Amino acid sequence: MKLWKSWVIAAKDFSVFRNKKSVIYSVVLLPFVVSISLPIAIGSGQGIPPVLLSELLNSFSFFFIILAASLTTVIASYSLIGEKVEKSIEPLLATPTTDGEILLGKCFAAFLPTIISIYVGLVIFMVLTDIMTYKTLGYFYFPNWDIAIMILIITPLASILSVELGVIISSRVNDVRSAQQLGQLVIIPFFGVYILSQIGFISLHINNLLIISGILLVIDLVLFYISTITFNREEILTNWK
Repeated sequence: MKLWKSWVIAAKDFSVFRNKKSVIYSVVLLPFVVSISLPIAIGSGQGIPPVLLSELLNSFSFFFIILAASLTTVIASYSLIGEKVEKSIEPLLATPTTDGEILLGKCFAAFLPTIISIYVGLVIFMVLTDIMTYKTLGYFYFPNWDIAIMILIITPLASILSVELGVIISSRVNDVRSAQQLGQLVIIPFFGVYILSQIGFISLHINNLLIISGILLVIDLVLFYISTITFNREEILTNWK
């Protein structure tokens, strides 16, 4: 496999995304708005005990994982369904590239913009949150090991999960809107974890975060196997109609 070929495919998709204002607004503006609004909400909640505040901060941090899964679905839908709708997938398959190189390029196109945007948003969120909570906690809460696991492990795994699910969905639907609607189902379990952490049913600390990471890794591996079967020349030319 030659990575430069995958990068050429991804670069071509990047050029398409620049003309899709809805994609730009979603991927760039949404994490930025969340990164500012959450610290403001935290700052307005005066009198929160330090113990409860730390749980709240971890829950709000987890919200960025939901964003990563959701936004990756938006981009993957345009990347994969766009080729299908415009009938440009067949010429792409005629190029001297392997199925793996094409799939990897599509994954790059959906994964990288989302991760970069989420990471920038997280940095803004952590800086503003530290400013808002320093007087209450007496120390800077971020960075810590909890957020490190969320950023470095769970967020990429959640984004990869969305890409793999997008490949599978793309083989069954014929328009971007349907793909996005089905793809958004991926956020349900993440949102469930977020709600449970908000009501204090579970805590988002190292042990639980590692368990979540392990579960996501297993699911990603299973979906990787399914997506590689789904995304191959014979399957695309005969069933991606």
